[in-house]
Amino acid sequence: MDEIASGIYRISTPVPPEVMPGGFSFNQYLVVDEQPLLYHTGPRKLFGAVADAINRVIPVSELAYIGFSHVEADECGSLNDFLQAAPRAVPLCGEIAAMVSVNDIALRPARSMADGEVLGLGSHRVRWIATPHLPHGWECGMLFEESTATLLCGDLFTQPGHIHPPVTDKDILEPSEAFRLQMDYFAHSPETRKHLSRLSSLRPTTLACMHGSAWRGDGGALLMTLADRLGAR
Repeated sequence: MDEIASGIYRISTPVPPEVMPGGFSFNQYLVVDEQPLLYHTGPRKLFGAVADAINRVIPVSELAYIGFSHVEADECGSLNDFLQAAPRAVPLCGEIAAMVSVNDIALRPARSMADGEVLGLGSHRVRWIATPHLPHGWECGMLFEESTATLLCGDLFTQPGHIHPPVTDKDILEPSEAFRLQMDYFAHSPETRKHLSRLSSLRPTTLACMHGSAWRGDGGALLMTLADRLGAR
């Protein structure tokens, strides 16, 4: 558990090479505010560990929102476990995810967000950016926390291995691209560059990656470098 931006904590669980070849990591992000937000839940088997980490900062029962980019085990596998542990919490996702999956599988109806909609958590404000098929999933989207310029970017810049510093300013593009090329998990939609350009225009200074280190620097430039790399495929 490490604070990567003001009031935003990265929870990271390392999975060693003897469990997953090459090693891997699963990250969740906790935004501590009047209406606390957990972004990504991790798989169900990690619920206990993630909940214990949250309890070191705030009681799990105080969570107001359980957010995620798209429906996948590491994004929302323990969604209902957290909804049971936090009686006032609701799922937070895009309109498509709420319509096609979340309002059926979740214990409580979702707080769905339209593209570009902003939700105030207190001192933090999160903006939903719909990114269908980036990197994968019709319902995919990302959250941008405006006060800290932090982009909760999900599966973008996934880094292999299980030992990572909480935040880095070192290169994450090359290791993430090498990992992607082993089993390409991008949809390569015709709209990929448009979505990355839109994310770049937000000028994020912290990229909160779901696997590996969070990254600090000129996020807008890095996102366009990724767009160039994908376009040259």
